[in-house]
Amino acid sequence: MKPNTQILKGLLEGCILRLINADETYGYKICEDLEKGGFNDIGEGTVYPILIRLEKKNYINSTSKKSPLGPKRKYFSITKEGKKYLDAFSEEWKSIQSAIDNFF
Repeated sequence: MKPNTQILKGLLEGCILRLINADETYGYKICEDLEKGGFNDIGEGTVYPILIRLEKKNYINSTSKKSPLGPKRKYFSITKEGKKYLDAFSEEWKSIQSAIDNFF
């Protein structure tokens, strides 16, 4: 049985914001970092719509920059609103994690 995709997408928002908060980054690198972190079945088709949604909510900004390996890349950085959301997300996650840990 696969986990609920809506729950996963919500959690990925927080994980992606955490990655962007740590350092300005681009979409493909985010996919690689998520995979290194244990999200093995998460592809670009999942990550890019989340990035678009986060940008529409003004949680991240993007800028095109020259890539050392070819065409320009779209780099993402976190906004003040994004940092506030990430802080709230982190607190909510700690609360949810604690409750879930009580059962498992």
